[in-house]
Amino acid sequence: MFSYQLYSSRNFPPLGDTLAMLAEAGYDGVEPFGGLYADRAGLEALASGVKAAGLAVKTGHFSIEQVEDTPDWVIEVARTLGMAKVIVPWLHPDHRPTDAAGWRALGARLQKAGAPIRAAGFGFGWHNHDFEFFPFADGSLPITALFEGGPDLEWEIDVAWVVRGGHDPLHWIAAEKGRITIAHVKDIAPAGEAEDEGGWADVGHGVVNWPAILPALRANGVTYFIMEHDNPSDHRRFATRALTAAKGF
Repeated sequence: MFSYQLYSSRNFPPLGDTLAMLAEAGYDGVEPFGGLYADRAGLEALASGVKAAGLAVKTGHFSIEQVEDTPDWVIEVARTLGMAKVIVPWLHPDHRPTDAAGWRALGARLQKAGAPIRAAGFGFGWHNHDFEFFPFADGSLPITALFEGGPDLEWEIDVAWVVRGGHDPLHWIAAEKGRITIAHVKDIAPAGEAEDEGGWADVGHGVVNWPAILPALRANGVTYFIMEHDNPSDHRRFATRALTAAKGF
């Protein structure tokens, strides 16, 4: 299914209009982020909005603090919205480990934090950025150490961040078959272009090899594909062009 990461439209309120636009564009669902259900009022507004738009919510982002400190709330949110997967997407730079041992410890921390989420019937995992692919002095990688520490963690692979981290996504898709259960589908503009949008591009209009990558993900059993652009100047343009392109791969 093709969903849309609502973070892409954070600068284009109100949420209800965004949800209606996505439904009109042909999306199956959306992927919310933690701030949208920071409290009950937010959860109720989101639940009402996606129901009115006819959109599904199969995956969702939650901060590590939400998962560790309020697992019952995370489970309630996931059940209310009909999620299948709970994903931690980010760690503040000040809190990131600086060596392989630290990343293994983070993996173990996530493994422990996710235990009640998994016990409640949800998949639980991590979403990457580029920093997990910057090697240590010995050549080892944070992403490898993370999964050594958290062997049961699923992986929502953000393909464009893998590329920005200097790696070939096709290698990781082959190497982590079974662990990768969700994919963020976004694109990178050619060098020097789209600087006002952080150097990102609409899916299918950048340099990421999506005609090869999307079929490889499908062949490995991935069924949740999340369109994302970190800073679009026009979210309707991005949403429509990305979905049209992805459906052609």
